Amino acid sequence: MLQQYCASLTEYKRLRTREVKIGNLLIGNGHPIRIQTMTTTDTMDTAATVAQSIRCIEAGAELVRITAPSKNEAENLLNIKNELRAKGYDTPLIADIHFTPNAAEIAARIVEKVRVNPGNYIDKKKFDFIDYTDAEYASETDRIRQRFTPLVRICREYGTAMRIGTNHGSLSDRIMSRYGDTPIGMVESAMEFLRIARDESYHQIVLSMKSSNPLVMVQAYRLLVQKMDEEFGECYPLHLGVTEAGDGEDGRIKSAIGIGTLLEDGIGDTIRVSLTEDPEFEIPVCRDIVKRYSLREIPNSKYQNTKPNLSLSEAEGPNSISSDLQMPNPLPYDPFSYRRRAATSVQHIGSHHVPVVVADYSMDNAITPKSLEQIGYTYNEATDKWTIADVAADYIYTGNKTINFALPGTLQMICDSASYQGAEKHHPIVRWGIDTTSERVHFVLADVNQDTTGLAAYLKGAPGAVLVLSSSAANAMQSIRCFLAALTSEGASCPVLLKTESSDNTVDEQLIHFATDCGGLFLDGFGDGIWLVNASNSLETSKVSGRTYLEVKSNKQFLNNTAFSILQATRTRISKTEYISCPSCGRTLFDLQETTAKIRAATNHLKGVKIAIMGCIVNGPGEMADADFGYVGSGPGKITLYKGKEVMKRNVPSDVAVDELIQLLRESEAWVEVS
Repeated sequence: MLQQYCASLTEYKRLRTREVKIGNLLIGNGHPIRIQTMTTTDTMDTAATVAQSIRCIEAGAELVRITAPSKNEAENLLNIKNELRAKGYDTPLIADIHFTPNAAEIAARIVEKVRVNPGNYIDKKKFDFIDYTDAEYASETDRIRQRFTPLVRICREYGTAMRIGTNHGSLSDRIMSRYGDTPIGMVESAMEFLRIARDESYHQIVLSMKSSNPLVMVQAYRLLVQKMDEEFGECYPLHLGVTEAGDGEDGRIKSAIGIGTLLEDGIGDTIRVSLTEDPEFEIPVCRDIVKRYSLREIPNSKYQNTKPNLSLSEAEGPNSISSDLQMPNPLPYDPFSYRRRAATSVQHIGSHHVPVVVADYSMDNAITPKSLEQIGYTYNEATDKWTIADVAADYIYTGNKTINFALPGTLQMICDSASYQGAEKHHPIVRWGIDTTSERVHFVLADVNQDTTGLAAYLKGAPGAVLVLSSSAANAMQSIRCFLAALTSEGASCPVLLKTESSDNTVDEQLIHFATDCGGLFLDGFGDGIWLVNASNSLETSKVSGRTYLEVKSNKQFLNNTAFSILQATRTRISKTEYISCPSCGRTLFDLQETTAKIRAATNHLKGVKIAIMGCIVNGPGEMADADFGYVGSGPGKITLYKGKEVMKRNVPSDVAVDELIQLLRESEAWVEVS
């Protein structure tokens, strides 16, 4: 049996899964983590789909998924496959199926893998609640068995693999009625189909638990692994992805938090980063994510695991934490449901306060009011007033420097203890085991992989201390989580800031590093603040085929925005509009990238509002999950607007649909004028 839901909670160790063959590619059972994407062309346009598939393959895609919404598209997969094979490409193809079992049965005879969504393959979603008796529910599962078994038998006969892909937003009314809109409902939706396949002695199966909310996604995958292990004594390979992640920095951060959190614990055999961008732009992000874990498996590599030093107590005893312990048992947190770690309040850090953001100015030659514009504070010298943005940092760290102006608003300063002068809103930071301070409110910096003996006892006796935790290990997220679990078991309830430093060269790599190491901890309820540092003031831009798609104009602004985006993606601090945007595919009924840009430009000042932008009825209304408003393609050039799950306006011409969305926001009192 597994330890909780993975092979190890404290060191990187791949979850051993069944081996699945997809064409000439092996997945699971310790094989490399595979990268895939999905075409956005019309499947009936053979030439365009082949050309885009080749661009994706040459960018590094190891599997290519193509939508097959009806019988015609499913049949045309043969032409696409033949063209690719004639050009020398043997990359496995996946047919993406929704609603249409007959299309799946055709595709299963042609391509190497089919993907079915148990929420809409046979079941339906009309947002109806049905109070099933046990007998009625069993009758419905028998109906599913009858409809699904033919596909299983075709796949077994043709050697075709299958992904049973649950989506949080498209759970059927039957599942929703019994389990609710929950991760366990997602798991049971997939397990029903998996049990049927196993009864037919068919095992070429990959599973996925996708959601636009990384927290829901991570919990669902963990529960699925635990459920498979308990019921079957084995696990099937897992495909990871955050659905409708969006574009730009936010899409990459949200994807890295969901995918990276699971990969840290060794869960995941294949990944896709679903961006509202051309599919070849997804591949470099996938490669950067996978690279982190490939390097950890190299013998004697500097990227290998490092265990945290858990010698927290002054003396050994029955309640002390010694360095040979892996993790407190029982765990002081629940990995399957969110609950923030209980922490005392030091000023506005910890307890019920939203996590704070620290901006690092320690390497600046001088700090002026102008310097603070990069972190959300703009000074008007003529009026002697400050304008403070929604994404304004809460603290600045100045190192050994001082400042000669009054700090704006609620902004406060952290400085080295040697240069601390006791000014208002200034606080010293000490390095554990090196510096000391007599100030009540102070920050304590510690690396969990260095000597922390006596730290828990100190923190319990220092009610004004805020712990700043970092890790020098490659598996930093795991080591900090283990350390905080031990600290919590010791009874230390001080607030904790998560400090992460990246020495990566590109924007993508740093976004992935920060989002994974910090985001995973926030999802588990750890962290009362975030402090990001990098080693470069001139990050390399991200390019594909010579085109720039991520560029940093100001390094401090990049770090500040990244910190707030991580908090937004983990739903721990909402500071801006949230967009749930699908990545487009052959079913998309309008120019998704252009429309997303228009909606962002018009609504990006609506703090806390969640807007879903869905290319077709497959991805909406169901898959927009918990969005406040939805913009969903309902036909060529036609848009349906939603408020929550309720249709507000049908078949709006796409050329006026953005204006109609704004009007709906006004009518719903969700609109505010730009000041």
